[in-house]
Amino acid sequence: MVTWTMQKRKKFDAPEQAERVRLILEGLDSAFPDAQCALKHSNALELLIATILSAQCTDERVNLVTKDLFKKYRTPHDYANAATVELETDIRSTGFYRNKAKSIQGACRMIVDKFGSRVPDTMEALLQLPGVARKTANVVLGVAFGKAEGIVVDTHVTRVSRRLELTENEMPERIERDLLEAIPRNRWISFSHQMILHGRHVCKARKPLCSVCTLEKVCRSKDKTFNS
Repeated sequence: MVTWTMQKRKKFDAPEQAERVRLILEGLDSAFPDAQCALKHSNALELLIATILSAQCTDERVNLVTKDLFKKYRTPHDYANAATVELETDIRSTGFYRNKAKSIQGACRMIVDKFGSRVPDTMEALLQLPGVARKTANVVLGVAFGKAEGIVVDTHVTRVSRRLELTENEMPERIERDLLEAIPRNRWISFSHQMILHGRHVCKARKPLCSVCTLEKVCRSKDKTFNS
């Protein structure tokens, strides 16, 4: 029996697809050579909090909120012991503030009680934290700890990956699985940042800017705004 991994590896090792992946990475490097995480932070805890807040919210809004938030709450203890209503008020403008406050406090209490007040640096441990799924864990591991354990899959990465035929899936977990097979591991972290920026500024949802896209020649999407 041929396993899923063997099937996918065979697909992405095919000369044509391997060349397309090389050109995609080359195009992303050309457009976004210094791509970085847009969430402002100074340590792993701040990045964790900012990433939780970024769900269904723009990075710009999160950065506005965390500018004051990170001055008020500096340790996991501060978040864990805060009055819930007060924390909700502090993060209200990011949306879904009740659920986010619950996740933040739950995560920080576990960090204090189980991880010695330090944000854990493994996928297994991060996924134990309330409100933390693979997307958040990948952000923290890649940006705060420099560990390539996965690829961040947000709405931008989902859209661009499907347009570039790097995946046919719609669920984030399955998209990530496809991308991990297609993209060399030493590019997982930078690829995530570049794809997010590309989706945000060029390969937009309603009208992609194909005329200025460095990936246009390798893109066969039906959503293209002109015929090359």
